[in-house]
Amino acid sequence: MAGKIVNNYGSLPVVFVSGNGATLTDDKGKRYIDFVAGIGVNCLGHGHPALVRAVQTQAAKALHVSNYYNSDKGLAFADALLEASGMERVYFGNSGAEANEAAIKLARKYGWLATEAVKKARGAAGVPARNEVVTLENSFHGRTLAALAATGQDTFHPPCFAPYPAGFRAIPANDFAALEAAFDETTCALMLECVQGEGGVNLLDARWAQAAAAAARKAGALVIADEVQTGIGRTGYLFASEELGIEPDVITASKGIAGGIPMGACLFRGAARDAFAAGDHQSTFAGNPLAAAAGLAVFAELSKPGFLAHVKAAGERIRSEIAGWRLDMIRDIRGKGLMLGIDFSVDSGANKGVDAAAIQRKCLDAGLCISTAGTHTLRFLPPLVITDAEIDAGLKTLKTVLQSVQ
Repeated sequence: MAGKIVNNYGSLPVVFVSGNGATLTDDKGKRYIDFVAGIGVNCLGHGHPALVRAVQTQAAKALHVSNYYNSDKGLAFADALLEASGMERVYFGNSGAEANEAAIKLARKYGWLATEAVKKARGAAGVPARNEVVTLENSFHGRTLAALAATGQDTFHPPCFAPYPAGFRAIPANDFAALEAAFDETTCALMLECVQGEGGVNLLDARWAQAAAAAARKAGALVIADEVQTGIGRTGYLFASEELGIEPDVITASKGIAGGIPMGACLFRGAARDAFAAGDHQSTFAGNPLAAAAGLAVFAELSKPGFLAHVKAAGERIRSEIAGWRLDMIRDIRGKGLMLGIDFSVDSGANKGVDAAAIQRKCLDAGLCISTAGTHTLRFLPPLVITDAEIDAGLKTLKTVLQSVQ
């Protein structure tokens, strides 16, 4: 395997050939419980009949027609997303990073229009540009340069990729004092993850998130909810911002949005609704009929009665089971729905410096796929359709591995 594909991902030594539900099979016939779901992408698991039918049917009709034109599936999926989310416009892309780039450009365009309006009203120059995006420490917004600049973690800012785009500033989450000077007439947007995924599955306090959104709007800025990982049912809500109560002006989504077909979306409304004009932001493959057909199939499943309730119940099953193990090496288990993290960080004792990546590798050897979020946190992002039997099988393997480490 070595040398065939540039190993930017630090890929583990396994080759998967098929999957069914929350189970994967490798090229040697070994089966694994999947608690990764393609990093939250395979929300309907592997081989879901409705998704397979939708992709096969659309592939026989048209894969791509160019955004010079509209497609029936693209229009239908836009209507479904906007109606369910309460947003007014959508831009389709191919990934979460692209969705966030679109949101950043949208915010900058909104800020520019606001600045030009002030200049026109005052009849004077010297009005400061409204182009700064405030983000959060420990955030992650993608791997493109602007998305990296928005990311509030130094580890994602190696000097080899410098200089990074200017105009981003990170503040600590859940810190009310930090809001006092966070926003001014140069701020065009507040951009936040409703649950910080790569940062360690960190939760936002709803009262703080609402206060931050209110402070941003008071300063004339947009509120952007990065729901690339939390959206499309992952936390037990269509979008996690619903539970936080922040009513964002812009929402970005990707990962599970098309169940495995590359797709992203930037949804917006209100003050942001008419900021984009023809030519402002485009993409060749974005929102093609195949991706839109897959998105419609995913959305139809998520909209079924009881689906989101199952996500919440499955997440609670995982949390309560792990809490019941009472292992000293586990400091915390946190998250929402089926976006959970086990934190092994400790200050002293025999378990100091527990390496999540080492546990991840041991789990893989034992037949469990699980991901990490930082050095000391295991992350759970299983398919949203995972069954109780699959959860129990995966947790049995995890418990055995953790006991062997401890």
